[in-house]
Amino acid sequence: MPKKNKKKWSKDVAEHSDAMDLKDGVFKSRSPKKIADSLKHSAETSDRRKSSPFQSAMSMLNFYINRAGEQLSKSRRTTLEKAKDELRKDFGREPKR
Repeated sequence: MPKKNKKKWSKDVAEHSDAMDLKDGVFKSRSPKKIADSLKHSAETSDRRKSSPFQSAMSMLNFYINRAGEQLSKSRRTTLEKAKDELRKDFGREPKR
């Protein structure tokens, strides 16, 4: 029986939707600041976004966290949550407490 080519809908969304173009490996960084800076840069330079740069960057970060779900280790989740605060700072917003 031939194997079916299963496509992940999240990969399709990231590649073909109006999601912004991201630098490869952006979410693999151990530095929340580097993740936030990369997302900010991508959001500000992307031609494929429909909302503000802040909303686009935060949405992409949340999308990644939500899709990874329980696969994320506690330390990775902590890093990515800190990246949200860094992103807020980068856009001149107050970090969540």
